[in-house]
Amino acid sequence: MPYFDAASSVPLHPVAREALVAALDEGWADPARLHSEGRRARMLLDAARETAAEAVGCRPDELVFTPSGARALHTGIAGALAGRRRTGRRLVVSAVEHSAVLHAAAAHEAAGGAVAEVPVSRTGRVAAADFGAALGEDTALACLQSANHEVGTEQPVTEVAEACADAGVPLLVDAAQSLAWGPTGGSWSLLAGSAHKWGGPPGVGLLAVRKGVRFAAPPPVDEREAGRAAGFENIPAIVAAAASLRAVRAGAEAAAARLRRLTDLVRSRVPELVPDVEVVGDPVRRLPNLVTFSCLYVDGEALLHALDRQGFSVSSGSSCTSSTLTPSHVLRAMGVLSEGNIRLSLSPSAGASAEEDVERFLDVLAETVREVRGQLGAAGGATGGATGGAAAEPRREQDDQEEPASAGSPAVTVDALGSLCPLPVIELAKAIGDVPVGGVITVLADDEAARVDIPAWCGMRGQEYLGADGTEFRVRRLN
Repeated sequence: MPYFDAASSVPLHPVAREALVAALDEGWADPARLHSEGRRARMLLDAARETAAEAVGCRPDELVFTPSGARALHTGIAGALAGRRRTGRRLVVSAVEHSAVLHAAAAHEAAGGAVAEVPVSRTGRVAAADFGAALGEDTALACLQSANHEVGTEQPVTEVAEACADAGVPLLVDAAQSLAWGPTGGSWSLLAGSAHKWGGPPGVGLLAVRKGVRFAAPPPVDEREAGRAAGFENIPAIVAAAASLRAVRAGAEAAAARLRRLTDLVRSRVPELVPDVEVVGDPVRRLPNLVTFSCLYVDGEALLHALDRQGFSVSSGSSCTSSTLTPSHVLRAMGVLSEGNIRLSLSPSAGASAEEDVERFLDVLAETVREVRGQLGAAGGATGGATGGAAAEPRREQDDQEEPASAGSPAVTVDALGSLCPLPVIELAKAIGDVPVGGVITVLADDEAARVDIPAWCGMRGQEYLGADGTEFRVRRLN
């Protein structure tokens, strides 16, 4: 079964498996003890630290291992903020950071700190100038991911690091998605990663803190890992993580070239095969193994299950697949379609069958999307004439209220209150044909995804989005 969810986690690398088994026999003792077993465990831990530091691009004594990548981010943010508390309490982040960073930012703000969020373009990339402008004299820390986990867009880390250096602000880089492909450039101050992203065992993260960066490890602290990661080190897992990172780096250049050809193929073929689809993320400055697209008039969860039945393991940022029923913060920040979102991310160690697997995915995608749309009453593409299906018909009204640009034409209102993604957009598409060119349609919707998807639909269909007032979304028909 093709596994296309490497951005979430990849299978254990063969080198990691071998290292893990060997270290289970040799690295079980306490590395803080002076007896022979302890010294042997310490040697394994030190060797793993040197290997990881070389891959990261830092000194071994600047790097510690943590129980996860999220813990590395939380510790890095808390420690840098505490170490620079005399400077100020302002934290600057991009709008598309991993949820671990945004949760830490929310906790900081709840405790009385200030948070500035830098917006991104429709490709998901920050502008270095905008990031620099957000830095102030009271800024204690800035955070920027090296590459986005949902759309693959690479960030201008080198340029942002320069802006941070000029402002005297340390920069923490979340490099979880990019470490498998190469070291992070720029004069960053702190860096975090997670082993299960590159083929190491889960439960191992790393945190690098450059010498000279003011850092106060959050309490309680102990003598382990320079006080930055309490508890007994999982030496077998750490050894396996370092070994697998070195192994994937050795083949990264060849893997990147091979997988970029496949993701380029997906980016070009999907719009040809599936109507009303938006490929998102930067087309050039992106990870080589990741491609994301969103399909109008599609329930994301239904599409995921349908593809799974076809034998493909993919992921999604669609609100339709979320227990919170809120759209992906990444897609929302980009202002792109969130419904029917599909993310393909190929493992760096994907074998020779990867090309065949991608071709087969493309072969079944169009029919799978068509079937899911049909289940929602959007079999005709919902471009104004979709009929039938299981979706309940929201109430549609015409009234005598007139818009200045469409005098003499009754306005149309579609009541989609209580309907979840993607039904409000489907009903908007069905009803737009009842409105004369220049007329206005109002959609009543209380689904959070509507705030992202209705404007995105307008952009994709060439209509004018007039804005929202509470649960009222207004659209002017232009064609």
